[in-house]
Amino acid sequence: MKKAVIIVVVVLVLVVGVTAYMNRGDLAAKQESQQDAYVIIMSEGSEVAKIDLEQLQQMNVVDVEANLKRSGKDPEKHVYTGVLLKEVLEEANVDTAGKDTVIMKAVDGYTSAIGMEETLQDDNVYLVFKIDGEPLGTKEEGGSGPLQVILAKDPFSQRWCKFVMEIDLQ
Repeated sequence: MKKAVIIVVVVLVLVVGVTAYMNRGDLAAKQESQQDAYVIIMSEGSEVAKIDLEQLQQMNVVDVEANLKRSGKDPEKHVYTGVLLKEVLEEANVDTAGKDTVIMKAVDGYTSAIGMEETLQDDNVYLVFKIDGEPLGTKEEGGSGPLQVILAKDPFSQRWCKFVMEIDLQ
C-alpha cells in the first residue's frame, strides 16, 4: 500500500513539473501583455493583429455606461472608456465573414465566448481601458485590465473578460 502511494505521489510531482516547464513561455507572454497593455487578435488560431493601448486610444474612443455585477452584490453602474470591438476588428482589417464565435482569453486563464452577431451589434461589445475615468489597472494592482472586454447590454456582466490578452474569431 505504501509503495502505491509513493508511486502516485512521484507521478503527480512529475506531471506538475512537466506542466510548469511547458507553460513557462506562456507566463512570459502573459506578463508582457499586461506590462505592455496589448491584445492579440487571432482568426481560427492564427495571429492576425496585435493592438496595444496606444493604438486603441487613437481609434473612436467612447464612454459607455454599463452594470458591473459582482458576486453577492447589487449591480453598480460605471462609465467605461474604450472602443467598440467591431471597430477594433475593422481597424485591424480582420475578416469576420464566416466566423460565428468570438473567444476571449484572459491572463488568469479565464475564457469567455460570445456570438459574432452579438459582437457586431452597435453599442454592445467594447474593448475598454478605463473605468470611471481611471485606468483599469493590472491584476497585480488589483484592477481588471489593463484591457477588458465588456458587454454593455449584459445586465449581469457574466460574459465580460477581465485581463484580456487574446481575442480569437472562429
